[in-house]
Amino acid sequence: MQVLVFGSGGVGGYFGARLAQAGHRVGFVARGAHLAALRAQGLRVLSPLGELHLERVEASDDPTELPEPELVLVAVKTWQVPEAAAALRGVVREGTAVLPLQNGVEAPEQLMQVLGPDAVLGGLCRIIAYLEAPGVIRHLGVEPSVTFGELDDRRSERVATLEALWTSAGVTCEVPASIVTAMWEKFLLIASWSGVGAVTRAPIGVLRALPETRALLVDCMREVMAVAQARGVALGADTVERTLAFGDAAPPDGTSSMQRDIMEGRPSELEAQTGAVVRLGALAGVPTPVNRVIYAALRPLEARARGHLGF
Repeated sequence: MQVLVFGSGGVGGYFGARLAQAGHRVGFVARGAHLAALRAQGLRVLSPLGELHLERVEASDDPTELPEPELVLVAVKTWQVPEAAAALRGVVREGTAVLPLQNGVEAPEQLMQVLGPDAVLGGLCRIIAYLEAPGVIRHLGVEPSVTFGELDDRRSERVATLEALWTSAGVTCEVPASIVTAMWEKFLLIASWSGVGAVTRAPIGVLRALPETRALLVDCMREVMAVAQARGVALGADTVERTLAFGDAAPPDGTSSMQRDIMEGRPSELEAQTGAVVRLGALAGVPTPVNRVIYAALRPLEARARGHLGF
């Protein structure tokens, strides 16, 4: 299959590399030093599951210069999704599948507004990975997996084709009964972990061990669950408990991408995670006081990272 990876950092770089390793033709959209490194030395993945070096990769900052894709993986940061959608107008044809892997729950709608409803699936991934250096992806832990499906939950032919694709690459995949519910379950995890992690600057091993931060995680998760239910998303009664169990099994030094960005002074996904809990809660008439305080505490750092404040 011909695959286009739009956003070749930790997520896109890892999954794109595994697909290329399995023999699929993969084009990588990247920028700056990372793009230069991909062109000069290929893509290297450092992982507990085995290291991988693609000595030659097809890479460009313009998706129209890469092979016409049957599948597009959208793996940019959440605030970059509208820009990615505009850039993909020139490559998404009838029959092209567009699979967003962002944190949060709003990317499919943003993509559909530009690319139309037929192209876009719902999706998410689970992995702790980041761009360690130009051309180098570091996978720290958590078994990498991809969850996806039609937004109306049909078991379509293209869903079956994508199941076979991921299986061929040795990547765990799942097609849930409801992809929207699955996205909200992931949102409950990542928004809570990101918010508490960014405020405390502590890894997941600390957050889950201290009674105070564990209670804060639970409070954040319960607020997300209340917002989901108010929006008609049927999260199970045991969702918070299952999410805590997942966090308990994660590598103790694990951090979220939003947390790392904030700690390192870079623009982050604050608006699409903690900010979205607050915003969507307000629209649904659901109070979110814990997430609101976390959002307010992080907002000055986000504004500084984006050049809107100087301090």
